[in-house]
Amino acid sequence: MIAYETKTALRARVLRSVHALAEAPRDTGWNHDDMLRLIGAGARRPAAVLVALIDRGDGFNVLLTRRTDSLSSHAGQVSFPGGAIDPGDAGAVAAALRETHEELGIDAGLIEPVGYLDTFETISDYRIAPVVAWLGADYRAVPNPREVAEVFEVPLTHFLDPANMHAVRMNFRGHERDIQEFFYAGQRIWGVTAMMLLNFVQRMEAATP
Repeated sequence: MIAYETKTALRARVLRSVHALAEAPRDTGWNHDDMLRLIGAGARRPAAVLVALIDRGDGFNVLLTRRTDSLSSHAGQVSFPGGAIDPGDAGAVAAALRETHEELGIDAGLIEPVGYLDTFETISDYRIAPVVAWLGADYRAVPNPREVAEVFEVPLTHFLDPANMHAVRMNFRGHERDIQEFFYAGQRIWGVTAMMLLNFVQRMEAATP
């Protein structure tokens, strides 16, 4: 991370780091080989999440949610708003905007999609397209209480600082694997969300002039 990077420079680096919206998300994730080893081949259900960045004056914050403890999968975990791409959705961007409205009540008019991160596959058999977007600073989240327990923001620079990234060795069906995690203000950000953030960090590092 550049120590004193201006907000203008950071914004430009974000834009250089993403795949263009005109590029369709790939059918396989950047972690495809790992998923073949863990869960085998087969069709992954397409999904999309919104990686929303908010201009907070001195920098950009990342929008995150904590899922309710009553959900059947990934209960209590920190996540991006998003979900499966439904047949009626006109692609990943439409699905990410729809899910964000359903989960948080945020109107699509406040969201400006700018590109994609690399596709990511999950052990729950999804193929996720992360949609990066600017979110208006005047947004007001109204969480769906059935899905979202909490909404919060984390400075983008927190994830860009290598000191805040921690590797954890986990066992899944007899296979050892390393995952990443971040901590911020009492929140543990790990699993799928942390791995997509890792991809964002790596792409931003590669986009450094």
